[in-house]
Parts: sequence; structure tokens; C-alpha cells
Amino acid sequence: MTIFEQTQTLNKKYNCFLEIFHEGRYPPASGKLEGMTVAIKDVLALKDARLTCGSKFLENFISLYSATCVERLAQAGARFIGKTNMDEFAMGSSNENSAFGVVLNPWDTTRVPGGSSGGSAVAVAIGAARLALGTDTGGSIRQPAAFTGTIGIKPTYGRISRYGLTAFASSFDTVGTFTRNLEDAALALEVMAGKDALDATSADIPAEEYSLGLEKDVRGLRIGIPIEYYGEGIEPDIREAINDTKEKFKKAGCTIHNVSLPHTKYAIAVYYILTTAEASSNLARFDGIRYGKRAKEAETLLETYVRSRSEGFGAEVKRRIMLGTYVLSSGYYYAYYKRAQRVRRLIKNDFTNAFNECDALLTPTTPTTAFKLGDKISDPLAMYLNDIFTVSANIAGVPAISIPVGLDNNDLPIGVQLMTGDFKETKLFSLAKEIHVDVLQRLKVN
Repeated sequence: MTIFEQTQTLNKKYNCFLEIFHEGRYPPASGKLEGMTVAIKDVLALKDARLTCGSKFLENFISLYSATCVERLAQAGARFIGKTNMDEFAMGSSNENSAFGVVLNPWDTTRVPGGSSGGSAVAVAIGAARLALGTDTGGSIRQPAAFTGTIGIKPTYGRISRYGLTAFASSFDTVGTFTRNLEDAALALEVMAGKDALDATSADIPAEEYSLGLEKDVRGLRIGIPIEYYGEGIEPDIREAINDTKEKFKKAGCTIHNVSLPHTKYAIAVYYILTTAEASSNLARFDGIRYGKRAKEAETLLETYVRSRSEGFGAEVKRRIMLGTYVLSSGYYYAYYKRAQRVRRLIKNDFTNAFNECDALLTPTTPTTAFKLGDKISDPLAMYLNDIFTVSANIAGVPAISIPVGLDNNDLPIGVQLMTGDFKETKLFSLAKEIHVDVLQRLKVN
């Protein structure tokens, strides 16, 4: 059976791909990643492939160019196998918002895989791809990584070019990866990182040899435990996993310290004010005129706008556009958007102060393991609170990684999160190697 046929068979069970490429359509070159199979979240452009963003609005849109990160993987020899399913326009925490059906978690197909990069997480978990690209605006790589037992890394904002990424919230969006092992994640980051003339927000800081971090001793490094992250709502199995992780770090020669991130309680509010505001602005380009869905029976320009968006966008996207438009309106701009920007600076300062006291922060990735399909879809606030441990890294722009460390009593994966200071990804890899548990060896896929 060919890779194409194998992937098709797996996809019928889990719905993790929106498009699967015939072998030879995107042949690998020679390079550092020669032959590595890569799946691409369908919010990133690949020339001559569909770019749907999980939305009916772009169902038949074909990209005219490739994202910079995709180009760099191709030049390094990666072999692209398909575009992955996702929450519409990357807005969601469960992959139930895709216009093309839900993605199923291979550990338990009655549960969500996490979102918005759920398709990419599952593609790696089931072995359809060695590496999958995702995007992380508030936890959209780390949360599905935790739910599927994969490794998910969100680099520092600006570490990887956003050129060719369909924007949700431009000052938060970050390209990252899912892998089964740290070596593949480090190699991919080496290839993709670095300045891009096509993205003014990409950092002019040379990429490091992140794979060398896997050989570094962590003895003497200080691990911070943010006291604000350990309140109510964390499942007992996850608390136990965190305690076990602390012991592993102690045995590796690290020291454990309590630290404070005092503005954490404002993070969810700040995140959903600022990201919806940016989404309202970014998604204004989808007007039914230039590209994408156009309402067939509209008679006026205004009716074209209204009907095209009403027919093309799903409920969650509409909700966030309306929230964002509201907080940007003249009567509420200073009360909400402006104030949230000020608090964002305070949250960033919290992280700066914390990293003056320690080398990395250890937290849960999520308060629970994967929840049941349908459990939170009708309660947006409950869904948003699932991101409580991940959004702060995007608000502050710091790098973060979710590493599988074990299984709960229901044999579902548990992920823990590590965060470091800006552009300290090498340190993330050094610390992650001390605690990573390959839970995917227990996953039965057929």
C-alpha cells in the first residue's frame, strides 16, 4: 500500500486531512530534512494546493504561492503529504468548528483532539506524518499536543516568518510544529527560523542549532512554578504528573522555585479582547468580492457583503468578528481595547521579571485531559477557559512547548508546558528531553 493509500485509509477514521497529495505531486529535494513526511495546517499557503482555512468561504480557493516556512521545509528536503483539518480560521479549542467535519482523537474517538490545529496533531499521533505544521494564537498547538500525546512547540513570536499564514490575530499568531520526538522538532525549527524580508515582524536573529540543546546538561537551571497557575480546576492526575515532573528535574540537577505572575487573572480577558479585535480587522478582507465565496442572489454591494459572510462564515467566526468590532467601536475602544493593550504590557513585564529569577516556567498545558465531543461547544466561555494556561505565552510572545509526560486513569495523554525567555528555544529542548515520555508507543491505530 502506498503512502497516499495508507493516509486515505487513516483519514476515513479520523478526518484529520482536508486534502491528501498523490505521491510525486510535491517531491522532496535533498537536504537536512530529506524524505521527512510533513503535513501542513490548512491555514498555511502551499502553491497550487487548496487553502480553505477550514471554512466554506474558501472551500475552492487555490493558493498562488507558498508560505515562507513551507518553502524552507521544501528546500531542506521535506515531503508534503497533505493539508490538515482545523477549526475555521484557527478559531477554536476542539476542532469542532471546522466546516468540513470534526477531527477525532485517536486515543478515544468520542473525544476532541484539541484545536485549532487538531488535524495536524492527529496526523502526527497516528503516524501519517513525521512532522506537521500548526499555528498557535493562544494555545492552538500546545493544547492539541497535550490531548494527543505529541510534542507541540510554539516558538518566540517572530522566530518563524508568518508570510503565507492567513491571519487570525497578527500580533499573536505563531507558526510551530507537532512531532513524535524532540529531534525532528529541533531540526525543523533550525530550517524554518530566521529573518524573512517578506515579513516585517520576523526577527533578525540567526537561527541556532537547536538540536544541540538535546545534548546539553541542565544541571543548575532554575525551574519556576507560577503560583497563579495552580488553583482550582486542575484534574488530580495532571497535578500528580506535574509533581512527578518536578522530581525528574530535581534528579537532573535543577532547582525548583515558586514565582509570581500577578496579572495572570486578566490573561483570558485580555486575550479575547485583543484577538477578536484583530480578527475583526483581518477578516474584513473576506467580502465576497475579491476571492472566496460570493452570494449568488445578492443584488447590491451591501447585500453581497452581508450575504456572502453570513453564508460563508461559521458561528464561532461570526461571534469573534462581532466581539472584535464591538471592542473597536468608538464608544468602547478606550474602555476595552486600549485598556487591554496596557494590561498586555503588564503581563509581558511579569514574564520578564520571572525570567530574571528562573530559567524556565513549568505549568500544566491544560486543566483537563481531552474532553468529550460536544461537551463545551454550546458554552463558549467554558471552551475559552480551556486555554487558561496557554494564552499568556502568546500575550507575552515567549516560546513554549507541550511535552507528553504520561497517561491519566482513562489512558488519555497528559501534557506539561515549559516556557522560557525570548529566543531561548535551545533551553526549551534541553529541559524537555529530561521529562519527555513517549506515550504514543501505547497508542493503537488501525
